[in-house]
Amino acid sequence: QVQLVESGGGLVQAGGTLRLSCAASGSGFSITIMAWYRQAPGKQRELVATIPRGGRANYADSGKGRFTISRNNPKNKNYLEMTSLKPGETALYTCAADAIRRPDLGRYWGQGTQVTVSS
Repeated sequence: QVQLVESGGGLVQAGGTLRLSCAASGSGFSITIMAWYRQAPGKQRELVATIPRGGRANYADSGKGRFTISRNNPKNKNYLEMTSLKPGETALYTCAADAIRRPDLGRYWGQGTQVTVSS
């Protein structure tokens, strides 16, 4: 199994910045893509950003220019820095990873970290 643990969520005022972290642990795995999703109450989960191993990050239009995803491959961690946050971005932010544990490729999810943006 691969476990993902998020941290860094909390309460921030509109216009503020938060940096989320996601740490993957387990044995015998190699992560290909890491991603962040979010789900606000009453809404569907939506993709926020992805970053492939050694590749270029991609962002949902809503976060372009404000969000930055990065990763530390040797430590199996990734980070999502969010700036100029808006109240409508209040949501549960969840880390996901596609990981190879031979012979299988699986999608793993964390429990999420709550981000609340106050107006």
